[in-house]
Amino acid sequence: MKALVCKAWGLPETLVLEDQADPAAGPGQAVIGVHAAGVNYPDALIIQNKYQFTPTLPFIPGSECAGVVESVGEGVSRVKPGDRVIAVTQSGAFAEKVVASADALTPLPEGVDFATASVFLLAYGTAYHALADRAALEQGETLLVLGAAGGVGIAAIEIGKALGARVIAGASSAEKRHICREHGADEVIDYAAAELKSAVAALTAGKGVDVVFDPVGGPFTEAALRNCAWRGRHLVIGFANGEIPRVPANLTLLKGCSLIGVFWGRYVKTEPAAWAADLETLFRWLREGRLRPHVAQRYPLERGAEALAALLARKALGKLVITPVAP
Repeated sequence: MKALVCKAWGLPETLVLEDQADPAAGPGQAVIGVHAAGVNYPDALIIQNKYQFTPTLPFIPGSECAGVVESVGEGVSRVKPGDRVIAVTQSGAFAEKVVASADALTPLPEGVDFATASVFLLAYGTAYHALADRAALEQGETLLVLGAAGGVGIAAIEIGKALGARVIAGASSAEKRHICREHGADEVIDYAAAELKSAVAALTAGKGVDVVFDPVGGPFTEAALRNCAWRGRHLVIGFANGEIPRVPANLTLLKGCSLIGVFWGRYVKTEPAAWAADLETLFRWLREGRLRPHVAQRYPLERGAEALAALLARKALGKLVITPVAP
């Protein structure tokens, strides 16, 4: 099989496309022919050795994909060859084939194409866990989404609207703000150019927002935290800005607000029953058309490094997909 391989820590251009032996399914595992692999920000961090875990070099990056089961190992009964599935793995998805635990596979819903499926679980799972569980977002509350035109940002807009919130989307260009409007944002702001406090104050009659969805980090975290309303909740999703912020703890005291961490990967592992219930809701909303993942561009495997580079350069509007098997 062909695979995109990380042989040394570095930026996407250091990745190498090469032939590798096909993986074999061990006990409890399945081999999946990868039709589409979603490109996620952690994938770009992992190849630079900047993520929470460190794989052993060399390795194949890629943490989310959709495809067809090709073979199964001993003891596997919940999937069989020919099944269409979604897989979330720590690595290995940027290849023509990947091996994964059969218990971690999710059947691909009827009528959902591989590209859409490959970008759904991480972004929408994270956003739903953050907003419905960690923040307990309620109907009529106001939600501020930073980095709103990215894959997880769009998911947060759509889920916020599905939960009945008023959504203010922050994005750094007119094109990105247009995408946010298309996916349901009630208001849009250019938080990079405008003074965030005055912009949010104008849109909330000085009250501030009930919930902040923050996958950006850097200086925007403190600015957004200062815009929390009384009993507000600021969700720490990630640090796409590249800087892990340090915020004045007295802000949480003065506003009676909460700074809440969101780690979807650990949530799935430690609370599988809760995640199964989330997934049922998310797939129902997807069937109803309330969720509309935005696949902005598809890259063949040989151009996979370009997709990661575009993500790091913040050029992506929505989600990028690598297609090891041509659509």
